[in-house]
Amino acid sequence: MTDLSALLADLTAESAELDTLVAPLGPDGWRRATPAPGWTVAHQIAHLAWTDRAAAIAAADPDEFGNVVTAALADPTGFVDAAAEAGAQAEPAEILRDWRAARTALADALAATPTGTKLPWFGPPMSVASMATARLMETWAHGQDVADTIGVTRPPTDRLRHVAHIGTRTIAFAFTVHGLPVPEDPFRVELTGPNGDLWTWGPEDAADRISGPALDFCLLVTQRRNPADLAVRVAGEQAWQWLPIAQAFAGPPGTGRAAGAFA
Repeated sequence: MTDLSALLADLTAESAELDTLVAPLGPDGWRRATPAPGWTVAHQIAHLAWTDRAAAIAAADPDEFGNVVTAALADPTGFVDAAAEAGAQAEPAEILRDWRAARTALADALAATPTGTKLPWFGPPMSVASMATARLMETWAHGQDVADTIGVTRPPTDRLRHVAHIGTRTIAFAFTVHGLPVPEDPFRVELTGPNGDLWTWGPEDAADRISGPALDFCLLVTQRRNPADLAVRVAGEQAWQWLPIAQAFAGPPGTGRAAGAFA
């Protein structure tokens, strides 16, 4: 059984690390363009604030979350960008306060939700642990965009295991979102964690295999680096097919990053 308190502590720590990157930035820093087309640092943090608040509403008031979904359905392909654009218009200090309040509300709401509850979301309902893990993954991924923008290298932590877990759980989704047949058999994933530990998923005798540093795998599945720039190794026809389409986040296929963009 997942230790929810430990998972929420990791989510809090991941958010706090990103907070330390953006809090000292001046107005020009918040307006800097990030690797996500059309998004500044302000857009990145405004997006996290909006999504954390939506997740908090899903946990605390599912009926009210229905109104959030209804509003999103008015612009199903553009509501994410629209919310980020609207939020980014505020002053940096206000954006940061908003995100801090939203992520605190989220942690409180998830901690208060009974075990076994399924939370409504924009896709299939999610368990409390899955919601917390998804929020950590997205916080880490958008934090990577910010770190790349301001020229900071973040030391990898064991929190990457949560990101990698989603990366393994979404292998079938990556095929589906590209209209490709889903592999019938599970992949074997073997990753080396930041401290040298081996993290594994899937059967040992799987024909399709993925291995490499956990950091590189996480950069791959969040599409923050091009596969050509990573030390992720694959074996098996379907694993090779998955490599360029890997996607841990929901929604339509992402555009990823160009090879050599961060050399």
